[in-house]
Amino acid sequence: MHISNDGYMFAKDRETMPREQLDGLQFARLKDTLTRVYATVPHYRRAFEAKGVSPEDLNTREDLARFPFTVKDDLREAYPFKLFAVPRDQVVRLHASSGTTGLPTVVGYTRADIDTWAGLMARCIACAGGRPGDILHNAYGYGLFTGGLGAHYGAEALGCSVVPMSGGNTEKQILLLKDFGANVVCCTPSYAINLAEEAERRGVDLKGGPLRVGLFGAEPWCQGMRLELEERLGIRAMDVYGLSEIMGPGVAVECAEQAGLHGWEDHFLFEVIDPETLRPLPVGEQGELVITTLTKQALPMIRYRTRDITRLSDEPCPCGRTHRRILRVTGRNDDMMIIRGVNVYPSQLEAVMVGRPGLAPHYQLILQRDGSLDTLTVEVEAREGLPCDDYDAIGRDLGRHIKSLVGVTARITVVPPGQIARSQGKAARVRDLRKQY
Repeated sequence: MHISNDGYMFAKDRETMPREQLDGLQFARLKDTLTRVYATVPHYRRAFEAKGVSPEDLNTREDLARFPFTVKDDLREAYPFKLFAVPRDQVVRLHASSGTTGLPTVVGYTRADIDTWAGLMARCIACAGGRPGDILHNAYGYGLFTGGLGAHYGAEALGCSVVPMSGGNTEKQILLLKDFGANVVCCTPSYAINLAEEAERRGVDLKGGPLRVGLFGAEPWCQGMRLELEERLGIRAMDVYGLSEIMGPGVAVECAEQAGLHGWEDHFLFEVIDPETLRPLPVGEQGELVITTLTKQALPMIRYRTRDITRLSDEPCPCGRTHRRILRVTGRNDDMMIIRGVNVYPSQLEAVMVGRPGLAPHYQLILQRDGSLDTLTVEVEAREGLPCDDYDAIGRDLGRHIKSLVGVTARITVVPPGQIARSQGKAARVRDLRKQY
């Protein structure tokens, strides 16, 4: 399960670029990007002028704080192609969100964008421990979701043999993981737990096989989930970060140190802001991650508010990479629940639950209305073999720990194994029933 730092990097000259050189490259690309979007995208020209700025006003990196943010609603209002900075016939690929809450957000790629994306995802797979010649089992969803094709092209660029499995069909996933001898698996962490559980149920020993690396993303997950995955699959469970509006997976990834995700600063500029005042925060302080793309041709993003809560670190990394690290995302602004005046992220509750004796890593958070107050019920599965008579005691114990560590009172319901629906992709952790009242 150990991944040694053997010094292998997909793009070593870029990944270890001296900071002064990297900062200079970043600023030059930032200036070029601002100039290009001002000239080619009416939305950005209007937004810049409304803030009283133009690309000529960028003289230092700190000047970027004077420029406007971009938010998801801007993409919806520009549906489908009004944010593109190139003619539509130069766009070779279109992806889109599910659009379950309105118009989908559309993202486009030129041929150069696709090549850049593949190269960055290849960097990520290699940084996490994948190597040329590995068999990579890709269980991210293919289609309009960027995860599947992003991992696929990156793995091919690295020189892996790709199994384009996509999501679902768990029984066949287990068969191919075993028979093909995958070295690397890519999927959401919640689906990886599903794979581990199903393999154990079928008596398939993935832990003792050639599988050694898991590249997991697309949803927040905690350290307890990492330990669970590493123990059950016999792998190093590595965090990979990205979002469709910026590129897709491949924006940042953990190295063997597992101490934050290296964000590829030759292609992206990272800021952390106070989500209330919108002011930039110093490196090390927690806030909302904001990303500006530096090399995207079809769909540049200027100061895109990701809604992800995290911190940046500029501490030197023993792996030798010089790019700043994004510490593990603790939640999203739009996922935050307010329970009787207490701000709670689902990932905070997961961190308390996962790994507790007697409890399986399957849960749902149910929000309801009790009079004028919101209430939280936590449904969590018992592990196989736990006597039913112990459910109440374990539930009371969990409730005390949630109250102590998170500060919120929750009703706890411990249910038998198999009662909570398994993820086939991104896990649906929260059921909001308040609108029914």
